[in-house]
Amino acid sequence: MMKSICKVAVVQDSSVPFDAQATTDKTCQLIAQSASEGAELVVFPEAFLGTYPKGLSFDAPIGTRLPEGREDFMRYFEGAVEIDGKELQQIKESAAEHNVFVVLGVIERDGSTLYCSIAFIDPTLGLVSKRRKLMPTGAERLVWGFGDGSTLNVIKNELGNIGGVICWENYMPAIRSAMYAQGVEIYCAPTADDRDTWLSSMQHIAMEGRCYVLSACQYITRGEYGEDYRSILTDNPDDVVMRGASVIVGPLGEVIAGPVLNQKTILYAELDRATLIKSKLDFDPVGHYSRPDVFSLHVDVQEKKPVHY
Repeated sequence: MMKSICKVAVVQDSSVPFDAQATTDKTCQLIAQSASEGAELVVFPEAFLGTYPKGLSFDAPIGTRLPEGREDFMRYFEGAVEIDGKELQQIKESAAEHNVFVVLGVIERDGSTLYCSIAFIDPTLGLVSKRRKLMPTGAERLVWGFGDGSTLNVIKNELGNIGGVICWENYMPAIRSAMYAQGVEIYCAPTADDRDTWLSSMQHIAMEGRCYVLSACQYITRGEYGEDYRSILTDNPDDVVMRGASVIVGPLGEVIAGPVLNQKTILYAELDRATLIKSKLDFDPVGHYSRPDVFSLHVDVQEKKPVHY
């Protein structure tokens, strides 16, 4: 159950592409900055630690893969992090030092496969959960593996019930219902979608789930990726690759902070538990406004392993 009032932060900034250690150091600085403004929870964008490779094709036309694309993948793989690696350990220490709950988009390396994940870091307990993206979008499926239902949990915390849904997973009604049924109160949506239409989706989810929605997207320019980045989008270092549009929305669809475009910033808001309760007077998607006699959802939460011994 959410505490009466909590202050949250949504980071709109850039990774240091392909440099996990530099991004880790920057993440810790942003945690400290958020904490200095009183934030108790901070949300980072999708793939913040490990790089969102926007514009890379990995030279993979249908029917063939070119050697240059394999070199790009090697670089991307080396810039990812292990969930129990030194980078996450440093971030856990920063969260503990500043007493901040951290929701961080990471590219997770597990064996020889990469996953787009969220690390949930409690300042006292450390890494309390991770979410692997169930459905990578489009060409993301070439470089990211698929998550399973075992990471679809909502974290019960003194700040509130915290859940995470990544980018276009937010367009999947079933995954949203799975979050609502677990009583999500702080719905985190790390994303790489900076389009105008994203705001309406975040407002709809907030109203549908009667929850607070915190969406974080990077602001990053082409130049930050480096001269040797083989993007198909642009070679102009001043061009914006992701423009932000991060936002915080209340449970009746009201925009509390943002969206902010074309700058690096941190959005702040105070979340009031009473507002959550009041919002459910006339709508509760998994309570008095549901029809379980007509509709039901089955969620398989078992971890799926390819080999069983």
